[in-house]
Amino acid sequence: MKRFFFFIAFISVANGWAQQAELTVKDIFNYQYEPQRLEAIRSMSNGKNYTVLEVDRQNQTAAIIKKAYADPKSEITLLATDSQKGIPFFTAYSFSKDESMVLLTLDEIPIYRRSKFGQYALYNFTTGQLESVSENWIQEPQLSPDGQKVAYVQERNLYVKVLATGQVTQLTFDGDEQTINGITDWVYEEEFGFVRAFAWNTASDHLAFLHFDESQVPVFSMDVYGTDLYPFPYTFRYPKAGEVNAVVGLKVYSLSSQKTENISLDNDPIYYLPRFSFVPNSNTLSIRTLNRHQNHLRLWHVDVPSKTTQLILEEKSDTYVDIHDNLNYLDDYSFLWTSEKDGYNHIYHYDASGRLIRQLTQGDWEVTDVYQYNPKTREVYYASVEQTTIGRSVFAIKLNGKRKRLLSHPSGYNGATFSADGSYYIHSYSDETTPSQYLLRKTKDASVIRTLLSNEEVKEKLAAYHLPTKEFGTLEVNGESLNMYLLKPHDFDPNKTYPLLLFQYSGPGSQQVTDRWGSSRDLWHKMLVNKGYIIACIDGRGTGFKGADFKKVTYKNLVKFEAEDQIEAARILGQRSYIDASRIGIWGWSFGGHMALQCLLTGPDVFSMAVSVAPVTNWRFYDTIYTERYMQTPQENPDGYDLNSPLNYADQLEGKLLIVHGSGDDNVHVQNTMRMVNALIAADKQFEWMIYPDRNHGIYGANATQHLFTKITKFIIENL
Repeated sequence: MKRFFFFIAFISVANGWAQQAELTVKDIFNYQYEPQRLEAIRSMSNGKNYTVLEVDRQNQTAAIIKKAYADPKSEITLLATDSQKGIPFFTAYSFSKDESMVLLTLDEIPIYRRSKFGQYALYNFTTGQLESVSENWIQEPQLSPDGQKVAYVQERNLYVKVLATGQVTQLTFDGDEQTINGITDWVYEEEFGFVRAFAWNTASDHLAFLHFDESQVPVFSMDVYGTDLYPFPYTFRYPKAGEVNAVVGLKVYSLSSQKTENISLDNDPIYYLPRFSFVPNSNTLSIRTLNRHQNHLRLWHVDVPSKTTQLILEEKSDTYVDIHDNLNYLDDYSFLWTSEKDGYNHIYHYDASGRLIRQLTQGDWEVTDVYQYNPKTREVYYASVEQTTIGRSVFAIKLNGKRKRLLSHPSGYNGATFSADGSYYIHSYSDETTPSQYLLRKTKDASVIRTLLSNEEVKEKLAAYHLPTKEFGTLEVNGESLNMYLLKPHDFDPNKTYPLLLFQYSGPGSQQVTDRWGSSRDLWHKMLVNKGYIIACIDGRGTGFKGADFKKVTYKNLVKFEAEDQIEAARILGQRSYIDASRIGIWGWSFGGHMALQCLLTGPDVFSMAVSVAPVTNWRFYDTIYTERYMQTPQENPDGYDLNSPLNYADQLEGKLLIVHGSGDDNVHVQNTMRMVNALIAADKQFEWMIYPDRNHGIYGANATQHLFTKITKFIIENL
């Protein structure tokens, strides 16, 4: 009897432990299982040292730490929050070219995805003085290369401050609700991925900048509910597909003559100007332009003093040409460039006039990043998917295209930050079972000097939950071998049947199936799986890193082939003995939300449930640059827009549906969901929906993320 009662007591305690070790939504979205990262790594110009930023937001302290690549004991605090010395809390930093000063971000107010208003200060290491850049809230301050001036934007006008005297010169005066100088408009920021739209030349005597005339761009309005008695409309200019874009011009201001001149390009009206910069150590502007269809890219060089214009390179496509940041100029003004022109993204070396010298990399795989060129060793450092399309590996290759070397693990997700002289690199690595690691290596032989950060404690904290790991593989769907992962419960029984939930994003060039340490959303998936579900993720046609043809097959028909692949993949997986084909759901966010709707409505015999977060419901509602790149305009391609819109299939709803949107979403407007809701009401279909007041596309802040995933979890458990 005693043994029996002991056994019962033991089981009770064990069950208590099991209950305590159950992961919750609150645990996950308190972000207590996030791996640490080396923040804001900067290699110093001597090539022997690097700096990192250590930030404690809870205690409002920050420090810039200088470390030596070769000596693990060498560590100096260059600057730290110190109330007695008047050094405030800061969240970001950037050095002047000679590293005698540092520009600090003290406070920020977000505007859109990348833009923000901020308070900034300059710290002089020589004098020990801290100086505010401006008493006003400004945008995108940048030190001149000579370290004597700082340029910034205030109220859509461009300013330059001379540090020695404190004199501020206003360069433009027409900035207003319709005109922007030195920063980008909404659509450039979102789709071309940059906000600062000015650049210094090396001599620091010229400043090139973009000028946006938005006067003809339609105005979008959304209500802000806030906490006051009355809500108010927030308006901004947003060009939807087929509508008028801002007229963009490129100007150059001469600090010596105090004059601004327009830059014109021969036979190019400059419809889009997605990238520009000064070529290092020259007065030559490097400019990239695109036509509206984004299938004709031109690279121009303009000599600023003489206004001489030269067309250096052109790329044309029957579909579209992607914009990238892989343009690296060498000391002889030749340059490295990546292109998909042979069907896969590879590195090319051109001379200063644009004549092709050679293709450095080639094969049925893609280069994903070009890090740096090392003139001493004549090596180019880059990342690619040559080893596996679900990972990244780091390589070195000679400028003549020979003697390629692997500098990282062949599998998993690898990245690198090289020292200024290329002698060392900080190697970042993770895979499905390994949280982010940072290793210091010698570039010469890729040997490990030491581990900088391992994050082993994250694995230890999660071990108690017995979380499943992703099973990577491929699935043959519609004539293609698609990358896939499966998540099965840790106590998976092949003799049982489980409901299946598909997660996907599916947007052009995207990738969800990767062998890397997951995000909080991955942890949430694993929590769900341990409640008795199987989750699958399949990267269908249109996603990235498998060649241009695979990615661009969706041209002019966004969501058509992507939805066909998800529906067929679910059908195939439903034939497996351990999956209940009557209980298959799908969920996604943004493009993935559009996909979830489309799949539920057009695949009612396959899907019984969907969760759609912040969905596009007709591409007519989305912006010009993104949408027209893949669809042309609605006027040119009306069927491509409407035949692939879930608005037209509302009457086909049979399964359970939850739609979620933020009312303050400046990106995918809540208009999309409102139109979908009206279509479902008109079709007399029942569904659930949730609007998060004033939340943007990410639906976060003031407990919104935890609330959202709690709601989605409950909906899935009750309906799948």
